[in-house]
Amino acid sequence: MKEEEVKRCQIQEWYPKFKSVSIKTQILELPESFVGYLLDDSGPFLLPEIHNPEEEDDFQVPEDSDDESEQPSPPPCFPEFELAVKQSIGTLDGAVFPKLNWSAPKDAAWISTTGNLKCTCFSEIALLLKSSESLTHDLCHAFGSCDDTTSSRPSTFYLALRKWYPTFHPEMEFRCFVSRGVLVGISQREVTSFYPVLVEKKEDLKNSIQELFTENVQQVFESENYTFGVYVTNKGKIKIIDFNPWAPFTLPLLFDWEELEMSSVEEGDSVPFRIVDTRCGVRPGLKTAVPYDYLDTSPGSGWDQVFRNRNADEEPRMQSPEAGA
Repeated sequence: MKEEEVKRCQIQEWYPKFKSVSIKTQILELPESFVGYLLDDSGPFLLPEIHNPEEEDDFQVPEDSDDESEQPSPPPCFPEFELAVKQSIGTLDGAVFPKLNWSAPKDAAWISTTGNLKCTCFSEIALLLKSSESLTHDLCHAFGSCDDTTSSRPSTFYLALRKWYPTFHPEMEFRCFVSRGVLVGISQREVTSFYPVLVEKKEDLKNSIQELFTENVQQVFESENYTFGVYVTNKGKIKIIDFNPWAPFTLPLLFDWEELEMSSVEEGDSVPFRIVDTRCGVRPGLKTAVPYDYLDTSPGSGWDQVFRNRNADEEPRMQSPEAGA
């Protein structure tokens, strides 16, 4: 996998090209000071101070505060960034869900008062981003799996604020797998539940997703191998949610990476479309916002491929003369 392939999957790279078939989104550049705040775990967990210009004139230092060493560290404050976020939320009808260059803080949804990623203010966004462990990959190891990497992270990070739709149905989200420029598989994305409606609409859903790929994605997205996520609205419209690299750390869901790599699907063939079609087909998972990616270590899963690669790298070292010294 090349660094350029990973870069193409950043939302600020692909969204302008697919804006007409995606969710309404506002993209803001993250101040480097805010990136540092997200990565700093040296002190207590502090949310940014909400900037209120009206209170600045009323601020007074207590008379008995001569010893500055006794004063607690003030909470971080990002007034300009906070204002930009507030304005963006307003343009998206007052509710959004956040995402960085590649990832959303899904693993932190449990800490939200709503139990999901819905945010209506800067503090709620900061809480999700600061609480997420999975975003560390974006911030520190984005290019760690690339063959030609020149750095561990992009030079600039972005915050994407995506319009929150209260009628969102998780069963209508799917991941599509593209190999050599050909759509070789479609999988239900939320695999921890059985949804009878998917069985009823399976053929129509597959045809609609294939049509979107042919008309809007195939000739536009530059990589040959990649995955992309889509959502089917109540009105049957297909919306692009994200793009992800063709790599073991991208969850194959109801497929496994070995069969995807060996796929013989050609242009014009019927595309395999997999859903949880019985209650017995439900995949293990937790209802605590822990991504299934973190749980699945079965043969053919993303983690299984990571472990295989690691073992393959270690074997030569174990067999070297120095290893037995």
